[in-house]
Amino acid sequence: MVNIQNMLVVIPARAGSKGIPKKNIRTLGDYPLIAYSIEAAKAIVPTTNICVSTDGIEIKAVAEKYGIKVPFLRPKELSSDTASTYEVLLHALNYYESKGKEYDIVLLLQPTSPFRKAIHIKEALELYKETLDMVVSVKETKANPYYNVFEEVAGYLVKSKQGNFIRRQDIPKAYEYNGALYIINTKALRERPLSAFVKVKKYVMDEYSSIDLDDPMDWKISEFLIKEGIVKL
Repeated sequence: MVNIQNMLVVIPARAGSKGIPKKNIRTLGDYPLIAYSIEAAKAIVPTTNICVSTDGIEIKAVAEKYGIKVPFLRPKELSSDTASTYEVLLHALNYYESKGKEYDIVLLLQPTSPFRKAIHIKEALELYKETLDMVVSVKETKANPYYNVFEEVAGYLVKSKQGNFIRRQDIPKAYEYNGALYIINTKALRERPLSAFVKVKKYVMDEYSSIDLDDPMDWKISEFLIKEGIVKL
């Protein structure tokens, strides 16, 4: 059982979004986008355990409107297009450590996943064990390396993964990260970046809950799903 008092929720929200300008504070449905992640986090941990890591004054103001104290603005070197999430997470952990608070677990919630809810987080937390590097949310991918994903070898396309399967139903399922939630062992994070994690367990989410807002088309689709009542906020 996870001790939520020892878990820091980090919501990274950079001001300089290019695909969807000001997306983190843009209104989706009735609320600014970042509010969905803040409210999901508040249903899991005390507000003192929630860190909105941002370089934007406007984002800071919105987060504070929803009850989250933003104790620092992210430095410029962690606010560029090339800054990694790994660096942002370590920066947050180091800040709280300097204030005398250490955390065993980091829950990363990207604000671009508005349909990820508290129930998803709770279910994923049930899978976490301290022997793991991470529990990560995924969705079943439509592009399977045994079936319709190809690489170019010597000028010709070949399947990325070979296997002797007669029927598509027999092909092993493949999954992709959906970006909604990452439950990270702090000790593992301090030793290596997320891409080098080995002991990773999946938490499977459905297609709609997995929507990640990356470009204007994603935004339009999300607005449609809300308007038609296909997803519930």
